Amino acid sequence: MNAIEVELLAKEYQVFERKPGLWGSIVSVFWREWKNVRAVDAISFGIQEGELVGFLGANGAGKTTTLKMLSGLLTPSSGSVRVLGFHPWKREREFQRQISLVMGQRTQLWWEIPAQETFRLNQAIYGLSEKEYSQSLGELVEMLDLKDCLSVPVKKLSLGQRMRAELAAALLHRPKILLLDEPTLGLDVVMQKKVREFILDYNRKWKASILLTSHNMDDLAALCQRVLMLEKGKIIYDGSLEQLVRRYAENKVIRMVFEERVSPVQIAALGARLDSLGTSALISVPRSEVSKKAALFLSSFPIVDLTIEEASVDEIVRTIFSRA
Repeated sequence: MNAIEVELLAKEYQVFERKPGLWGSIVSVFWREWKNVRAVDAISFGIQEGELVGFLGANGAGKTTTLKMLSGLLTPSSGSVRVLGFHPWKREREFQRQISLVMGQRTQLWWEIPAQETFRLNQAIYGLSEKEYSQSLGELVEMLDLKDCLSVPVKKLSLGQRMRAELAAALLHRPKILLLDEPTLGLDVVMQKKVREFILDYNRKWKASILLTSHNMDDLAALCQRVLMLEKGKIIYDGSLEQLVRRYAENKVIRMVFEERVSPVQIAALGARLDSLGTSALISVPRSEVSKKAALFLSSFPIVDLTIEEASVDEIVRTIFSRA
């Protein structure tokens, strides 16, 4: 049985529409027009125990709404969802002990007091014994490098330190289901890497099922072998990241390093889109023309190194979203 089982899940909101101008404002006081908007539109998917799945989608695609329904914060308009056999919106205590939702733009830490005080509060909320608490906190402090942050008021921590402390607070009770909404939002490159490494370690150590949303394609490329792609509340792709690249990447990238400076005009004359620095160039070429173009470049320029690469995941996803 899947750890998460979703079938024809939908969430519909009523949205007030006010007509523009002063007259529209006056009319809206006495008579309001409403329209139904489907944030999530009859989606179905399953996630196995220990699976780490990426959740892709433009802003407003329905990702966060889906996570909130999986965690029990929102009740679906229709369809069914079971997480570890529980109906999330019933908010049963045993269910809450096995799930955690981390939102990059929200915090559960108390601003004025040290993070360790929040950890103690969570110990009481989840009913952890002193032994369970000490063992779990010790592991998290070591994995997240939080030793020097525990006694510092949260408001004095850096963004990276707060995000790591946030993860520790969310994982203190060792949840089997982890829902992550933009966990690296606002972090620098070094801290993003540390958070990604921690998520992967946690997944491997505890066999946790993790659903991760992110606009940072490096997160998905480093962590997720499978991705779900949402557009206007519907799943438009469910499969491996590698297949996504093959399916939607129309071009490949030829990377060249020249023995001497080459004029961008010379390269452009061969009909290629490029990013040229004089002594090197990145050129986007249709898949069907890769061999032909590579041979042409090798015979036309003093090349010391040439590699053929797939387009970046970031570029592919941007292409998909722009088409949608």
